[in-house]
Amino acid sequence: MSTDDDVVAGTLQEVMDALEAVVDRFLQDASRLGYFAALYRTVTSKVAQGIAEGFFDDGERMQRLGVSFANRYLTALHALRTGGRPSRSWQAAFDAASRPAPIVLQHLLLAVNAHINLDLGIAAAEVAPGDTLPALRRDFDRINETLASMLRQVQRQIGEISPWVGLLDLLGGSHDDEIVRFSVEVARTQAWRFAVELAPLARDDWSGPIGARDATVARLARVLLRPGLLTVGLWGVRARESRDVRRNIRVLSRVQPPIWQSWTRACARNRHAINDPRRSRPPVAAVPPGALWWSAADPLGTTGS
Repeated sequence: MSTDDDVVAGTLQEVMDALEAVVDRFLQDASRLGYFAALYRTVTSKVAQGIAEGFFDDGERMQRLGVSFANRYLTALHALRTGGRPSRSWQAAFDAASRPAPIVLQHLLLAVNAHINLDLGIAAAEVAPGDTLPALRRDFDRINETLASMLRQVQRQIGEISPWVGLLDLLGGSHDDEIVRFSVEVARTQAWRFAVELAPLARDDWSGPIGARDATVARLARVLLRPGLLTVGLWGVRARESRDVRRNIRVLSRVQPPIWQSWTRACARNRHAINDPRRSRPPVAAVPPGALWWSAADPLGTTGS
């Protein structure tokens, strides 16, 4: 692997080395892009641990998926740094990092939007093209649940950075952990659908679907940045949120990954809730404010998934 920390990695260890360098650089530069990088470094470390411990059905395939998935992020960062053109979805997240208005939670969700809604489906189709894709489904769900679990845990750190983030609960009638759960469920479903769309196609035919998908995900980023009525609540959250970017990155770096056994039980409970025929919508108490941010009446079309 090249000494440039943003270029394509060949192994998960190279991915981890690259992410360490990325987080260090964003700390030095006091860049808000370090918020997601700090979280993603922990997620990748946990996935690597799961592969080493035999947690996934196919560890070798998961290694390739983890590398392909991470390389989408690293390549976008490399394009940003060298004057290239990242996807529109990532460009929206990068542009937001230069502005003081978005709160930390928005920065995280913008990056998750680009990385799951666009990148994950592409990575899955790369690793399991054609009729090999269905065999990936269980491990695909597991890597998604890893990110969802990490995001739920990051709420504790967000509370330290943003003491008034609960104000969004009052306005939306729900809790910020439900925002995360709803958002990641939507993203996961759509990422798999996108993989199913790409997998049967020849690589030369991918550019059209990827371009269309990128445009849709970029529009979703604009909803995340301007969430309608919740904008009033964001003003209050921002007024009390820490503006020390380096401190915020360090706080987010303290997120502890879940224990595999506990995480597995949580996944089982979540799948039971999703499959419960008595439920007609995702397993949340009410449509959370995150639903407004993420979907604006479900623009990616999760109905019927």
